[in-house]
Amino acid sequence: MFEPEFNTLLLESIDEALSSLGDSIKKTTNFYLEQSFCIRKDEIPHRIGAFAQALENIFGVGGDLIETLILKRLYEKVGEVFTPNNPGNTTFLQYITAAERVFRKRNITVEIGELVQDEKSIQSGSKL
Repeated sequence: MFEPEFNTLLLESIDEALSSLGDSIKKTTNFYLEQSFCIRKDEIPHRIGAFAQALENIFGVGGDLIETLILKRLYEKVGEVFTPNNPGNTTFLQYITAAERVFRKRNITVEIGELVQDEKSIQSGSKL
């Protein structure tokens, strides 16, 4: 669903959020995700809805807290601060999609900057 580099950031964010709750919680959650919900860690970016539902089933209302921890980490990784807007109306997937848009925009900006620098280097090299 998302591009590979963003998937890596998402999985890191999930891992860090679960780790912040303790190693046993992280291991138990990963075990239940795979055994009870058939969601392998590498599948999470492609199954965000199922992942969010599994968190709710495992943790009840605490699943929302874990989603918030994940989103805070993810937004930090893409260079933004996570600030919930319309709590209850915006889904976990929508927040993740918004983070990916920021990630893509920043990457495009960096790539354009690199192309401009390369062009300047080529032009200054040809004047020699």
